Amino acid sequence: MQPPGDAADRPSTATLVLLASLYCAQGLPSGLIAHSLPVLLRQHGVDLAVIGVLKLLALPWMLKVLWAPWVDRIASERLGHHRGWILPLQTTIILCVASLALISPATLFTLHLPLLLGLILLINLAAATQDIATDGLTVRLLSERGRGLGNSLQVGGYKVGMIISGSGLLIVIDHLGWNLGLALITLLLLLCTVPIWRFPERQRIPHQAMAAESARGPRLLLTHYRGLLAQPGMLAWLAVVLTFKLGDALGSPMVKPMLVDQGWTNVALGELTLISSIAGIGGAALGGLLYARLGARRSLLTFGSLQAAGIASMALLVNAGGATGLVYLVALGEQVADGMSTVALFAVMMQKCRPGHEGGDFTLQASAQVLLAGLVGAASGVLAKSLGYVPLFAMAGALGLAALAPLLFGLVRLGSDDARGEPAISRELARVQFRTLALGYLLLGGQLSARAAQRRVARLALPPTHGLLSTNRMSR
Repeated sequence: MQPPGDAADRPSTATLVLLASLYCAQGLPSGLIAHSLPVLLRQHGVDLAVIGVLKLLALPWMLKVLWAPWVDRIASERLGHHRGWILPLQTTIILCVASLALISPATLFTLHLPLLLGLILLINLAAATQDIATDGLTVRLLSERGRGLGNSLQVGGYKVGMIISGSGLLIVIDHLGWNLGLALITLLLLLCTVPIWRFPERQRIPHQAMAAESARGPRLLLTHYRGLLAQPGMLAWLAVVLTFKLGDALGSPMVKPMLVDQGWTNVALGELTLISSIAGIGGAALGGLLYARLGARRSLLTFGSLQAAGIASMALLVNAGGATGLVYLVALGEQVADGMSTVALFAVMMQKCRPGHEGGDFTLQASAQVLLAGLVGAASGVLAKSLGYVPLFAMAGALGLAALAPLLFGLVRLGSDDARGEPAISRELARVQFRTLALGYLLLGGQLSARAAQRRVARLALPPTHGLLSTNRMSR
């Protein structure tokens, strides 16, 4: 192990910019597809069944584990291994988004709807495959002590892209129109491509061809993942990966429906989502800062406990629809804990990747986690209906704590667990991280002050007999 002060362990500014730009580039099309398009399609009268197909078009993200070994194996001699995948795939996404920008929404969402769905499928396929190469590159670039920081950029950069092309794009379209809004997203994607275009991969991290399996064809898939599962302690670690976020997966889908039942409007929920997302970015940054000092095991236990407490605390909001301050306090705290816990989980997942197999190994772990979390999340509505919101959130918190048992009792090997104290996470980076947190809480303060003023005006204008539902709608 290198000493903590060794410069080789310190991610350079260029590396930080590269990783932030790559994950922001992934978040941009994801926000467009997941948040903006459903709203716009419905506004143009598209049937709900068709809008639901958007989820089906995200299938490449679940299936990418099937072709990840080939992304690890096949390399471009001219561009470099990871650049040889990322640049063509990023170009494909840019061309797809630019094509959408050239078509008027009136025809795109009606006559050309099959074209729209086809482009979305192509974007998802390109982005999912690019994600394999990007994760592999990230693992290669970061030392163990730098992975907390790297994953804070992964989580934060992705969320920034989602916010820009989700909430931000809808606002831009309202003022500038669909075509100019999509043109701006295309421009941002181009800007995010510049760092990877300038990255000298062949000099920095040559392709590890000898580490790849000798198997070819379909046998490569089996050989690749069998080798991963044969690693000491890997099965126990996969049990942690599968269960670590299950509490969050069980409780999170029911937070917004609970608030809707208490009279929260779409505008109010949009404001809450935006501000809590900013808090989540700050939590990811803070998690990266603390991970380097706490080490893997203590980070997972600490952040996992906060995550469980955060989702369980949602039970406090079940009858608190009018207590806007309490809702924001709990929601922001939960998002900060979620960002921190995600960073710690991803950092250890990177630690478990084998040299020359980084993309496939990370993809298998991530896919397993997402698949089981999706199944548990699908059951959340049924449980909320039969048990109620309070028991659901209590169960989610208990499930989150139970998932920490293998870590607490030392049943999982985490390698160099005492790696901490990363001086590379410098004063400058700390300032950036805490500015992000300050921005989220500044926006929160502004929102709460504005709402308090609106409620004071409303109390002067309306009789005091108006209930919770009327007050919430009126204040927005």
